[in-house]
Order: sequence, then structure tokens, then C-alpha cells
Amino acid sequence: MDQGVVKTYDPVTGVGIVVRDTDRSEVFLRPGSLTGSVFRTLRQGQRILFDAVEEEGRVFINSVRLGQDGY
Repeated sequence: MDQGVVKTYDPVTGVGIVVRDTDRSEVFLRPGSLTGSVFRTLRQGQRILFDAVEEEGRVFINSVRLGQDGY
């Protein structure tokens, strides 16, 4: 489980970027990343917990949770 901050999010397309806390790398949100989570949309600066998967040299978020450490 990683933690990061939303850099950008487009609620129309479901695409966005989250910056990881650990190494400041960018992880990509793609359509469907919020499916099954409590979120309907995200806002810039929002802190989230997420699971990520690497595909074709890019890191994508595949599940999102509300978050601070320990939650």
C-alpha cells in the first residue's frame, strides 16, 4: 500500500496523476481506478492510500482508499 497526494484529476475522463510520498514519483490514475472505493471524485492536494501495478513501463493505480497512515 502506497500513500500520496493527488496532483491532477479529471472527473469526466477518470484520468489523473498522484505523487507518491516515498520517492515523489508520479503514478497514473486511469478510468476505473476509483471503482470499488468510497470515492466518486478526487481533488488536487487530497491525500490517498493506493495499490499500484506496473504495466508496460508505467505505474498505474488499481485501487484507492481514504487515507492517512494507519487507516
